[in-house]
Amino acid sequence: MDRRSFIKLTAVTGTSAALSGCGNPAAPLVRFVPAEDIMPGVAAWKPGVCPLCAAGCGLTVRVMDADADVVRNGQAGVVRILAAKKLEGGPMHPINQGGLCARGQAAIQVTYHPDRITQPLKRAGNRGDGRYEAISWDDALKEVVSRLDALEGAGNQKALAFVARHGSGHRAALVAQFLGRYGAPGPITYELFGDEVLRRANALSFGREQLPTFDLPNARFVLGFGADFLGTWNSPVSQGYGYGAMRQGRPGIRGAFVQVEARMTQTGANADEWVPARPGTEGVLALGLANVIVAAKLRPADAAGRAGSLIDGWGTGLSAYTPAEVEKVTGVAASRIERLARQFADTRPAVAIIGGPPLAHTNGLFSALAVNALNALVGSVEQPGGVFFTPQLNVAAAAKLQNVAAPPPPALDRFAAGILSAGAAPPQVLLIDGANPVYTAPPAWRVREAFEKIPFIASFGSFLDDTSKLADLILPDHTFLESWAEAVPESGATIAVASVAPPVMSPLHQTRATADVLLDVGRRLRRPVALPWQTFDEMLAATFGALPKATPDADTWSDAQEKGGWWGTLPAGLAAAASPAPATRPVTSAEPQFDGDPQQFPFHFLPYPSSAFLDGSLAHLPWLQEMPDPLTSAMWSSWVEVNPTTAARLGIGQGDVVEVASAHGTVRTAAMISPGIAPDVLAMPVGQGHQTFTRYASGRGESPVPLLAPLTEPTTGALAWAATRVRMSRVGDPDGRLILFAGGMREETETRR
Repeated sequence: MDRRSFIKLTAVTGTSAALSGCGNPAAPLVRFVPAEDIMPGVAAWKPGVCPLCAAGCGLTVRVMDADADVVRNGQAGVVRILAAKKLEGGPMHPINQGGLCARGQAAIQVTYHPDRITQPLKRAGNRGDGRYEAISWDDALKEVVSRLDALEGAGNQKALAFVARHGSGHRAALVAQFLGRYGAPGPITYELFGDEVLRRANALSFGREQLPTFDLPNARFVLGFGADFLGTWNSPVSQGYGYGAMRQGRPGIRGAFVQVEARMTQTGANADEWVPARPGTEGVLALGLANVIVAAKLRPADAAGRAGSLIDGWGTGLSAYTPAEVEKVTGVAASRIERLARQFADTRPAVAIIGGPPLAHTNGLFSALAVNALNALVGSVEQPGGVFFTPQLNVAAAAKLQNVAAPPPPALDRFAAGILSAGAAPPQVLLIDGANPVYTAPPAWRVREAFEKIPFIASFGSFLDDTSKLADLILPDHTFLESWAEAVPESGATIAVASVAPPVMSPLHQTRATADVLLDVGRRLRRPVALPWQTFDEMLAATFGALPKATPDADTWSDAQEKGGWWGTLPAGLAAAASPAPATRPVTSAEPQFDGDPQQFPFHFLPYPSSAFLDGSLAHLPWLQEMPDPLTSAMWSSWVEVNPTTAARLGIGQGDVVEVASAHGTVRTAAMISPGIAPDVLAMPVGQGHQTFTRYASGRGESPVPLLAPLTEPTTGALAWAATRVRMSRVGDPDGRLILFAGGMREETETRR
C-alpha cells in the first residue's frame, strides 16, 4: 500500500465534477463547510513535539490544504482542512537540532491511520472479544463519573487505579494531581525497557534521579557498555548528532569509540572496537578498568568522590578486580583490559556510557554504580566531553500546584499479584493511558488475568491493542497533531528544555484530548476534583508564563508557542533539586542470577528494542513495518539471532524455523545467522507478535516476551529482562516468514539447496 492511499487525503473535487458530468446520480458526495479559513495551495510550517519516544524532539510540521474523509452526524463526506503533510526536525530545538529519526518521520501515520478509534466506544460483547458500539461523549463521561462517584460515596477512592508509561511532563503532573486530589494512589508506570535502575544509580552517585546527557561533541574517547545510544536508547537523535560531531566535527581530531556488549547493536556496528563480554559482567569490567587506572597512578582513587564511595573496596584500590581476575569473570583478556584502561585515562576527555542489557540483570544497579564511579574517577562528571544532567523543570512549582499526599502505587507485578491473591479486594476502576502491559509484561506476572478481575476498565487509547481490548469503555485521545503537545525532556541537552506546541490541525474525528477529559471528569464529580484550570492549555500557559523572559517585555507563553518551546537557565525555584548524599553501605559485586538450569537451557536470551518498533508500541505503523532492520535487513517479520558456529553445531541455516523455549514459554520463529553475537547468546527483537494491534501488526510474527522470567532487580523492582536462559532446536525449513530486503533470504536458501 502506498503512502497516498494510506493517508487518504484526496483531491475529490475533480472526481466529483467528472461523475456529475457523466450523469451518475448514485451515492452523491457530501462536501461539508470548512471550520477554518484556508488559503489553497499555500503551505505553512508549524512547530510540533514528537510523541513516539521519551526524547521530546521538536518538530516542524508542513501544513497545507487537503480534502479529508469525515463522518458528521452519521453522514459520510469530505471537508477541506489544513492537514499535516510532512514532519521534519525543528532546526532550532536544542534536543534534536533539526534531526529526526525514522520513527519520528512515521509519526504522521498515527493521525491518518485507517484503524484509529474515531469516537467513544462501549463494550458490546464479552470482555476481550473486541466487540464495541459507538456512544456519545456525554454518555461516556457519565459512565466514568458514575463509577468514580460510587467509589467516593463508599469511601473507597483507593480502589481507583491508573496505569501509564513513565512520564515527566505536564500530562504526567496533571494525572498525578487528579489522582491525588481524588484520593487514589499515584499512577502505576511500567515499560518493558524502562530505565529505573540507571535513574536510581544516578541518584545515588550524583544526586540526580534522571537519565544522563553526554557531551559527545567534546569527547575524545567513548566507552559504551551495552547502550544502543545511536539506535533506540535514551535520546538517540541528540546522541547521534553529538556522535557525528565527535567523529567529524573537529578538524584533525577524530574521537575513538569502543563498545562492550554480547550482541552487536546498531551502535556497536559503528565502533572502532567491539568487545564481547559475558552477560551481566559489565560492572566487573568497569571496576577492572578502574583498578588499572588507580594502580598505575593515572588518577587517585579519591577523585571519584561520592560515586566511588558507593563501591566496596574502592578506597583500597579495588584489589579484587585485577585484570587477571576480571578476565575470569568477563571473558575479556587481561591485556585488553589494561590497554583499554590506559586509553580511557590518557585520552581526555573520556566518557563511559551504560544502558540497556547490562542494567537488565539482577545485578544491574551494581553495574550502573561501577560505571558511574569510573566516570567520576577520570573527572568526566559535569565537565566538557563528559556526563551532564539536563536541568529539570519542576512542573508543579511552575504551575503553582499544591502538594498532594497520594499513596504510593505498587509496581505492576505486585499490583497484579495483589489482585489475584486469595481474599484480595481488587481495584474497582482501572484507567489505562498509553501502556500495553498485557503485551509487554512477562507471563508469570499474569497481568491479563488480573485485569480481567477488575469490574470496570476505561482506556484512553487511539487504537485497539492487546490491553485496551479488555476495556469496557474507550475514550479515544486526539493525536499530537490535533491537540496541545508538550514534553519536558529528561536528557539530550545541557540546558533546561520545555517543549510545547499548539494543535497544527483540527481533529479529524470525534476524539478528545485526554488531559481535557480528565479535567472535565473532575468538574462533573459529585465531589469535584478542584483543579485550577478549565483546559490543558491553561495549565501550559501557567507553567510557561512563569519561566524567565528573553527580554523584559517578552511574552514567554507566546514565544514558546511560536518556536516550539522554551529553553535556557532555570531559576532555583523552578528547577528540580538534587537529592542529598545517600546513607547507604558500599555495594559489593554480585553475580547475575539467571532463570533456567544451564544444562537444560544452555543459552542466554537477550530480547532487545526493535529499531523500528521499540517495545512494540509502534508496530501498527506500516512505514516502520516496511523499514529494513539496519543490521539484518529484515522487514514485516520477526527472527532470532544466532552465532554461525552455534547454528552449524545445531544444523540450523538462515531462515530455518526454530523453536526457542524457556521455563516459561515457547516461541517458533525464523533463524537469523549473525556473526555479531556471542556463541552462547540468542537475541530476538521485541515488536511483533501482537494479538490485537490494527491490521498491520495483529497476528504478525512472534514476540519474545512470553519467554521471559519474572526476575527483577531487587532495589528498584525493575524487570530483569536479560536474565532468562533458553534452549533452541530446528523444527523446519524456511517457510517464508522471514522477509529480507533485496531478496537476501531467497539467495541464502538457494545457496543451501
